[in-house]
Amino acid sequence: MLKFRSFITMVCFALLTSCVSREDIVYFNNAESLDIASNKVSYDALKIKPNDQLNITVSADEVEAAMPFNLPFVGKSLGGADSGLNVTNALQSYLVNSDGEIQFPVIGTIEVAGLNRKELSIFLEKKISEFIKNPIVNVRISNFQITVLGEVARPGTFSVSDEYLSLPKALGLAGDLTIYGKRKNVLIIRELENGDKQHAYLDLTDSNFINSPYYYLQQNDVVYVEPNAPQIQSSSYNRNASVYISIASVLVSLAVLITR
Repeated sequence: MLKFRSFITMVCFALLTSCVSREDIVYFNNAESLDIASNKVSYDALKIKPNDQLNITVSADEVEAAMPFNLPFVGKSLGGADSGLNVTNALQSYLVNSDGEIQFPVIGTIEVAGLNRKELSIFLEKKISEFIKNPIVNVRISNFQITVLGEVARPGTFSVSDEYLSLPKALGLAGDLTIYGKRKNVLIIRELENGDKQHAYLDLTDSNFINSPYYYLQQNDVVYVEPNAPQIQSSSYNRNASVYISIASVLVSLAVLITR
């Protein structure tokens, strides 16, 4: 009987500790084989899309001359009416409408969709230079967000101040993949300017994924980490199974003692 119980214990242990290869878990396998000189990751500057919010500031040698080209600041309270906290000035943003346009002071309607931040800055500087000397225009996408879902430590939507955002950095914001995340099949869903959707699957265990056009994320991208097979299978198990097993183990032990 003792040998039989030992055999059962060994079988259960073997089932619970099934082998997982290093290549299934470790990121950037075979990174040493990459030719960095000939495999530079390309980065395409983000294109402005409808529903983006843009912070645009204009400065010039004559500060007062640039004022008409800036939206007025709005007061933003840091607390309730009776909190006694100060009111701070917040910079207003331009909302890109469904036609990809914004209404800019003095100049009027401007089509901005499809331009990147640098292109829009150059365009505005050229337009504003018709009115003032040496204008400097700074453009920033203020609602740059990505969403990370699935088998990560902290799934959610993250606002990012830096649009130069790689997939590994986004996963870092979400606390990295859990041990149950499928590293070979990470899904990225991207919405195009015309509303269409694109998607791609990246293998984080293969270092070549850094050359993918999806390595750098764009605003409103969704990253989904699929659970691996054991995790999917475990979802079908009865949550009370461990209790039942414990009860059964006690009953078997009692039966062995009684029949001796």
